[in-house]
Amino acid sequence: MKMDSDLLHSPAVGLTEEEEADMNDWKLPLTFMKKRHLEKIEGSKALAQSWRMKDRMKTVSVALVLCLNVGVDPPDVVKTSPCARLECWIDPLSMSPQKALETIGANLQKQYENWQPRARYKQSLDPTVDEVKKLCTSLRRNAKEERVLFHYNGHGVPRPTVNGEIWVFNKNYTQYIPLSIYDLQTWMGSPSIFVYDCSNAGIIVKSFKQFALQREQELEVAAINPSHPLAQMPLPPSMKNCIQLAACEANELLPMNPDLPADLFTSCLTTPIKIALRWFCMQKSAKLVPGVTLDLIEKIPGRLNDRRTPLGELNWIFTAITDTIAWNVLPRDLFQKLFRQDLLVASLFRNFLLAERIMRSYNCTPVSSPRLPPTYMHAMWQAWDLAVDICLSQLPTIIEEGTAFRHSPFFAEQLTAFQVWLTMGVENRNPPEQLPIVLQVLLSQVHRLRALNLLGQFLDLGPWAVSLALSVGIFPYVLKLLQSSARELRPQLVFIWAKILAVDSSCQADLVKDNGHKYFLSVLADSYMPAEHRTMAVFILAVIVNNYNTGQEACLQGNLIANCLEQLSDPHPLLRQWVAICLGRIWQNFEPARWCGVRDSAHEKLYTLLSDPIPEVRCAAVFALGTFVGNSAERTDHSTTIDHNVAMMLAQLINDGSPVVRKELVVALSHLVVQYESNFCTVALQFIEEEKNYVVPSPANAAEPGNMTPVRDSPAIPRLRSVNSYTNIRAVTTARNLNKSLQNLNLNEEGGPAAFSPGNLSTSSSASSTLGSPDNDEYILSFETIDKMRRVSSYSSLNSLIGVSFNSVYTQIWRVLLHLAADPFPEVSDLAMKVLNSIAYKATMNARPQRILDSGSLTQSAPASPTSKGTHIHQAGGSPPMPSTSSSSLTNEVPKPPAREQPATRPPYTPTLGGQAPHSHQFPRTRKMFDKGPEQAAEDGEEPGGHRNYVSLALQTGLCDWSAKYFAQPVMKIPEEHDLESQVRMERQWRFLRNARVRRQSRVITQRGISRLDDQIFINRNPGVPSVVKFHPFNTCIAVADKDSICFWDWEKSERLDYFYNGNPRYTRITAMEYLNGHDCSLLLTATDDGALRVWKNFADQKNPEMVTAWQGLSDMLPTTRGAGMVVDWEQETGLLMTSGDVRVIRIWDTDREMKVQDIPTGADSCVTSLSCDSQRSLIVAGLGDGSVRVFDRRMGPSECRVMTYREHGAWVVKAHLQKETDGNIISVSVNGDVRFFEPRTPDSINVLQTVKGLTALDIHPQANLFACGSMNQFIAVYNANGDVISNIKYYDGFMGQRIGAISCLAFHPHWPHLAVGSNDYYMSIYSAEKRLR
Repeated sequence: MKMDSDLLHSPAVGLTEEEEADMNDWKLPLTFMKKRHLEKIEGSKALAQSWRMKDRMKTVSVALVLCLNVGVDPPDVVKTSPCARLECWIDPLSMSPQKALETIGANLQKQYENWQPRARYKQSLDPTVDEVKKLCTSLRRNAKEERVLFHYNGHGVPRPTVNGEIWVFNKNYTQYIPLSIYDLQTWMGSPSIFVYDCSNAGIIVKSFKQFALQREQELEVAAINPSHPLAQMPLPPSMKNCIQLAACEANELLPMNPDLPADLFTSCLTTPIKIALRWFCMQKSAKLVPGVTLDLIEKIPGRLNDRRTPLGELNWIFTAITDTIAWNVLPRDLFQKLFRQDLLVASLFRNFLLAERIMRSYNCTPVSSPRLPPTYMHAMWQAWDLAVDICLSQLPTIIEEGTAFRHSPFFAEQLTAFQVWLTMGVENRNPPEQLPIVLQVLLSQVHRLRALNLLGQFLDLGPWAVSLALSVGIFPYVLKLLQSSARELRPQLVFIWAKILAVDSSCQADLVKDNGHKYFLSVLADSYMPAEHRTMAVFILAVIVNNYNTGQEACLQGNLIANCLEQLSDPHPLLRQWVAICLGRIWQNFEPARWCGVRDSAHEKLYTLLSDPIPEVRCAAVFALGTFVGNSAERTDHSTTIDHNVAMMLAQLINDGSPVVRKELVVALSHLVVQYESNFCTVALQFIEEEKNYVVPSPANAAEPGNMTPVRDSPAIPRLRSVNSYTNIRAVTTARNLNKSLQNLNLNEEGGPAAFSPGNLSTSSSASSTLGSPDNDEYILSFETIDKMRRVSSYSSLNSLIGVSFNSVYTQIWRVLLHLAADPFPEVSDLAMKVLNSIAYKATMNARPQRILDSGSLTQSAPASPTSKGTHIHQAGGSPPMPSTSSSSLTNEVPKPPAREQPATRPPYTPTLGGQAPHSHQFPRTRKMFDKGPEQAAEDGEEPGGHRNYVSLALQTGLCDWSAKYFAQPVMKIPEEHDLESQVRMERQWRFLRNARVRRQSRVITQRGISRLDDQIFINRNPGVPSVVKFHPFNTCIAVADKDSICFWDWEKSERLDYFYNGNPRYTRITAMEYLNGHDCSLLLTATDDGALRVWKNFADQKNPEMVTAWQGLSDMLPTTRGAGMVVDWEQETGLLMTSGDVRVIRIWDTDREMKVQDIPTGADSCVTSLSCDSQRSLIVAGLGDGSVRVFDRRMGPSECRVMTYREHGAWVVKAHLQKETDGNIISVSVNGDVRFFEPRTPDSINVLQTVKGLTALDIHPQANLFACGSMNQFIAVYNANGDVISNIKYYDGFMGQRIGAISCLAFHPHWPHLAVGSNDYYMSIYSAEKRLR
């Protein structure tokens, strides 16, 4: 190896290269790190939404009871002189007493009517007890269940008594008569609201509560004792729903300040702006506003309900401020009850907050029940004072000179405060105070756009923000805005509605009721709208039509289907995805929409999405086509033809690279299976028959786990799902032992039927069903039966058996489902098992004859004898050659107990029922798929309990709900990995620094030159015989695979980190491994010789290994005893995975799109044994079993992509390696030990070296130009680039001193000079260059 010494010492050159490599780490794409790989595909837990008012109420009747007795003061109050006189802003002494009373009554009614114009008002002026009773009972009678208000002004009568009485008059006004609150409760009933404006009013509130409690207790007594007088009475209403507002505490008198009205409390409740302005003028600070007098206040221009006028604007600001104070101070449920349930109650309580502020300044404390926290010191009152100040300071010029009114900056400032909260905040903090104000601002056109913008940003914070906004009462406002035609509001409204519906989908009904769906239909149809807004619109429509018939009808009439179909080819993937989901939902169980789709050939337009580059879009298309065939209305030939076409299109996705798509595929096909159940039952029975009569020979020696001859085990044992459900899978040893115990279960191989006890039975039967199947129910078709069926169906020509009529769609789809049941991804195979078993169950149930069995003797089923048909098919050569000495069926390793058989359509060899078949002992018993074990014969009408749960097929994946989560989560937030301060980013930075250190240090070593490589730095016994080893490129972890499990070792600390089961079936083995994203969050890819690829995460750390994804990389691989298995090469830069093996193509997978992008024909008749690629030059080099080395350029078409074939090796190529440099050569080595160097542009080798003959394993170090050979005669030779042997490793240098077993695998570390060696005696060792170099 030539070394440039100058280069080594020039730091600048070294640095740039190094920096470049480190920069490349940041640029390298990551694979299998999308949301669909990292999280479970399921919707978010629905939050219980409490914002909808369960019981909206109206106050329909109002009793105004005034006890003024104008001109006569009550005896128990000594009034000051001068004293507060105004009642309802009228001086009672300015007219005759009777006239004054009536005017005051009329005025009070007007003041209340401002807040609730539609109620019935009844005045009772200076009444007697009877008049009050008559009034209350009649109002309650008319109001039924609605709320009634009782307003009591007691300024002309004594104060309330401690016994709970208020005062009224006798007929001729000579006496005050007490009226018990207890009676008042009885007459008023519930729900009611009481307003008490009198001194010591707090006493009434206390008495009211005591009486209410007393009532409850009396009722309880009456409930126990039937003879109680109350027991016969109708139940009096509970007083819990009553609300009370009192002017002061039990020991306080009303203020008598002559500048204030006498009914200050009533004025605050009914004319808040007027009293607030007067009070403002009476404060010292009012002197700062020159020229404003009490008279001037009366002249403020405008109307209270016109927000553009000064008075209206003040009223609007007042509403916003009091609402905000309440929302921020009150508990949520109390806020809902008092401020959102009833318009009048809400107004009174908002004004009550003002009363508390004003009256406390005169040493009076208003009381309410339910009690409110104190609000009179809240900071928002200062904003109110400022708004009043700004308004009043303009008054003199407006009135005198007629200048224009300048609007208050209040709302703009509050929106700014809200914006500051949004932009400056941290995640967990109190909600923004201004939320209710944002709501008020939606009413104003001036600020509406800005308010919607900010509201959208707030809702984007997550579901909690949406719930908060809904609880404030945003819903009616944004619903109303959908009637606006302003285009500039569209993006905001669509965004806000998408957020609301993602959190609470129950709003679909409100939208349709108010024709809101039309708004979103028009947004979707508007091609000028940006794609993300159309995406949100179609998401909203997809929620509206989801399981909601009225919504489906409304959207169908709104031309939703045609609109969606036009956008199927939009470049925005999320839009394509949601358009497809929306289509799938509108015709789900809704026949008119399906026919509308048929007329627009919707299914054909959806076919294009089945090959979409984005897996989620393919998923959505499969979902849409699945619900398209899943409609259970009348069948016509036309609809059946369409269903068949759709089914055959879907069947093409059987080998899609994404498990999410295949899961959706199973569900889509299950709809078809349900539709055509009887046809599928027939096919199922045919397959079941076929499986019983067809014997696949198995190898003579059932290989023990310890016996290492690579025979193909018979696939009897089901896949152990020790990994499947993310349970703890460290306990692989148990899986191993189970394998063994299952083999030992073969009790009645020779002798007669062994006696099975029920206890004994349960273990064997549960073992033979799919272990760890999701519901843990016993399946009819076990995994091995289905697996055998799948392989039988591929060997034998089913057409001859089933007859032409059935070599049909149903047979094809059944095969597709069989294939999916053997899917490497557990969730896919579990779903497919459910579908198959559901049909098998129905088929066998329907075919089972009525009870002709006598329950005493359980019949035995005769086994299938190997018929000539079987052997004939075998020779036809679908299956790999195997010694067929034992004719035991594949499934006989897990025998079933002798059990009765429910004959399917006339089984060919069933002995006479009840009798024992004499020859049945000579044959090993096959497992019949519908043996149920010796349970008592089921009653005719009942179904065996275990199967009930999958008889009805309502399968679904969480795809749509999971996709909807996108809209509930923050969309505008920068993702964590782009946030420079986030932990994710810091960890990544740390990893990239570590990578740079490894590259730098290892480069220094390899550039010095390596003269020896025999220092053993690690040795350990692996749990299984190592078949593939792979160093992690940057940390000290090495993965060692045996036949079906993977062990992780830390070679520096010499400890085992993890050992788990890969999940491949028993007759397959792991033949290749790759680290994906090795520079960052590593994943491990394993390839098995049945063509399946599995990707794992969370290995070698404290967590449980989880399968990220799995797919069938090569579909037509047949596992052979001595094949190359599956070989792979991984390109991190492009995310491409090259796969090949015992097939005639090199298949390229794009892991980003999770789909096959290219099949390159090898043009050879032998298997591919080694692959190496270079992304810069787009070259792929393949070594083949016939000794040829072929070079392919993947940029060219299939016919001309093979650019070079070297045929210099005479035998199997062990390894072909393409150096990654721009002018890198090809190095290839064959079994005969000849190492050849090729320059890709020249037809002949440029160099040949001869090493040992009989190579079994070989690897080439990419950096140090070394290669290591492991040979039959049990030693390892390490050569340098010139072909000189630098090390011969024959013995362990350890204390063992024993010889190396036959070498099963070896591998170099990609950077360090380390060589890992695995041998057939389970040992795993690592050799390195001498210590001083390291």
